[in-house]
Amino acid sequence: MKQALPVPPEVVQQVAEYFSLLSEPMRLRLLHLLRDEEKCVQELVEATQTSQANVSKHLKVMWQAGILSRRSEGTCAYYRVEDEMIFELCNRVCDRLASRLEQQARNFRILNSK
Repeated sequence: MKQALPVPPEVVQQVAEYFSLLSEPMRLRLLHLLRDEEKCVQELVEATQTSQANVSKHLKVMWQAGILSRRSEGTCAYYRVEDEMIFELCNRVCDRLASRLEQQARNFRILNSK
């Protein structure tokens, strides 16, 4: 069996921080809203029905991580997804969860049929 090479702690930390970006439901909602086009902060506030401070806080975290890009136009800040790979990662996780749920549903039907 091939032995895994040691990974520097700072690399593990960076990977953990990247994954932690997706552990916040509001960030996932914002990414979903930004999937097809850029939006200004106010549009995102209205779509999520939450405060501007909350939306801005999460956008800033994703912008600092390089997932989003930002541009200003007048008094509005517009955000768009810079790292589209984030959707591939989310799709893989969602597909895996759907597969597990389908298996659980089959198991419940088996139990229910006896």
